Amino acid sequence: MDDYIKKIVLALDVEDKETALTLVQELKDCVGMFKIGKQLFTRYGPEIVNAVLDTGGDIFLDLKFHDIPNTVAKASREAVRLGVKIFNVHTTGGSEMMERTVLEVNQAALEYKVQKPLVLGVTILTSISESVLKDEIGCVKNLQEQVVSLALLAKKSGLDGVVASPKEVSLIRENCGDDFIILTPGIRPLWASANDQKRIMTPKDAIKKGSNYIVIGRPILNADSPREAALKIAEEIKQS
Repeated sequence: MDDYIKKIVLALDVEDKETALTLVQELKDCVGMFKIGKQLFTRYGPEIVNAVLDTGGDIFLDLKFHDIPNTVAKASREAVRLGVKIFNVHTTGGSEMMERTVLEVNQAALEYKVQKPLVLGVTILTSISESVLKDEIGCVKNLQEQVVSLALLAKKSGLDGVVASPKEVSLIRENCGDDFIILTPGIRPLWASANDQKRIMTPKDAIKKGSNYIVIGRPILNADSPREAALKIAEEIKQS
């Protein structure tokens, strides 16, 4: 599989296992990974993870763990046991939570004799605007300052990288270095609608800015031909 295809993470934000597995079979050679989020996992649990893994697809488990340190650490151990390639936690859970998670993940990977998954920290959701961050959440820093602050906290706590809007990729890369993984949702090709995402960017521009992985859902899922849409996005990335 070409490197530019490996950068595409398809969000399996669909209602049932049958639809998800049909998409996996159709697209596993033209996307690099499949994102399983709260919708499918709440309905099917580990069953859907195992089913996708059985097809040979890699998984980004997008459950955004956010709880007390012990609870998140133990949930993270189970993510390792499942065999996912990436999973995430909320950076706003704090440094102790993230540090405990990293320790648990490292121990679990050795115990289960599996490859250690990448642990990424969620900074600010791409649906959050500057006004929501300030007026509703009550953050005193502006959006970019808050994202960079949380990214630095994630790095200090031992996480492999962060999940962040493509609008903040350059700043994170500048502050956290080239070896820090950045996975970016909020990706919309020029030919797709923005939907409920606020801080968006095209696949080509996101990769140019320094994203390691880009998450794309509806532009592929809602296309007349999901395969053609995925290949079109892969070609855009190749041009970058």
